[in-house]
Amino acid sequence: MSQEKVSQWSIYIVRTRLDTLYTGISTNVERRFKEHESNPKKGARYLKGKGPLELLWQQKVGSHGEALILEYKVKKLTKSKKKSLINGDICLDSLLNHS
Repeated sequence: MSQEKVSQWSIYIVRTRLDTLYTGISTNVERRFKEHESNPKKGARYLKGKGPLELLWQQKVGSHGEALILEYKVKKLTKSKKKSLINGDICLDSLLNHS
């Protein structure tokens, strides 16, 4: 019986030189961040021309489905709430408990 390897997904927040916050998900945040910084074909379209970029925060979240739900919820947060998440004033789990 072969065991299928389940990927561990993470959510992350990047700040641009324009002080905007970009939220994304990946199984390898460091690799993904490097793609955003230096590979225009693989990086997010939103981040093109907005460097230098700074990886502010990341957290492992579990499955791809959980990561997608949390990414959607974080993207809906105000900038000040995202900063509270980055600073640890609010926790990611609290976002799952609210619709």
